[in-house]
Amino acid sequence: MKVLVIGSGGREHALVWKLRQSPLIKKIYVAPGNPGTAAIAENVPIAALDVARLKDFAVKNSITLTVVGPEAPLALGICDLFRTNRLAIFGPSKKAASLEASKVFAKSLMIKYGIPTADYRTFETLDDALRHVKQTKPWFVIKADGLAAGKGVVICRTTDEAITALNLMMTGPEAGRVVIEEFLEGEEASFLAITDGKAIVPLAPAQDHKTIFDGDKGPNTGGMGAYSPARIVTPALEQEIMQTIIRPAINAMHSEYNPFCGVIYAGLMIINGRPKTLEFNARFGDPETQPILMRLDEDLAGLLLLAAQGRLRERPLHWKDNASVCVVMAAEGYPGEVIKGAEITGIGAAESDENVKVFHAGTAMKDGRLVTAGGRVLGVTAQGRDQRAAVDAAYTAVEKIHFKGAQFRRDIGKKALERD
Repeated sequence: MKVLVIGSGGREHALVWKLRQSPLIKKIYVAPGNPGTAAIAENVPIAALDVARLKDFAVKNSITLTVVGPEAPLALGICDLFRTNRLAIFGPSKKAASLEASKVFAKSLMIKYGIPTADYRTFETLDDALRHVKQTKPWFVIKADGLAAGKGVVICRTTDEAITALNLMMTGPEAGRVVIEEFLEGEEASFLAITDGKAIVPLAPAQDHKTIFDGDKGPNTGGMGAYSPARIVTPALEQEIMQTIIRPAINAMHSEYNPFCGVIYAGLMIINGRPKTLEFNARFGDPETQPILMRLDEDLAGLLLLAAQGRLRERPLHWKDNASVCVVMAAEGYPGEVIKGAEITGIGAAESDENVKVFHAGTAMKDGRLVTAGGRVLGVTAQGRDQRAAVDAAYTAVEKIHFKGAQFRRDIGKKALERD
């Protein structure tokens, strides 16, 4: 089979790396890809948002399966376009992608169908939102309604912080609705599952690290690292998550005439051993995909094709009996305005350990040199017999990689180690 992967980040590099291991694969194209995917597949110079050209490419090249990485093409309706042209594609329709593209839609769905989540209110105007936070006791969680690349959530500890966040979100050209939620205190986990709209196959749980600094300090990012398995998600809790969150969400989408095919990703807060839903995403997580796929002992290509064709069968997946960790190395200035063009060295040395794989995210080739080209630059991912071995391997690899202004958290996986 010939596969087209859409996207250019670390998640897409990880998907290509795993798909390439399938005996079913004859050829993999990546649009637009990055220097990492170029080494193991054929990059195609078509932007992820240019859905018409992507469709034409898939038709011309007889693509068997298209796998969509980022959320933006899903929100544009790329899957509807491909299916209209009888092209197999793994991902939800435009309506179904509203589960991620609209916080208001997602929260309304959760309340309507009894999916556990935080209490919230939606605000259309800045004045109403400001009035609410001035009359309500902090803390607040303020969410922009649309897509924000994982950075549209602000946790406000004071009323003044909430006022500042609302003024940023609800004024200017990007102004829109906001959701203001109660603050939930607990431990976060990421729970992903593959579905064809009926059958659901859960993936191994993971834990993301959203903020820029150690100890969960600083502003939110697209994710500074992740590890799998997330031991806070016990087998009993996994069953509860499936029964109270994942399956009800898939059933709800079907009831709302928006059948969901693809990856459903629930960002969870575990409070006293019970799960509540922070958000839903409609695609593979980044950076959760990197450690999850490193542990997956299955043919990913066959699994995704069955889901795209509506022939998925519910069964437990096979996983390596180990642990994996992804440490994100980010550019200077991230998550604000980043400095690009710094030369990157040491990836070969880092990958000299057979248990380490460095996934490219914000990189580019310039005058024969690999340079930084985005906020999150690399996802240094390692596996080990246990969490300690995986953490040690990942950070040993990180220390071998250099670029000016590199920043990374030094506590990825710490919560798992504290459970030992």
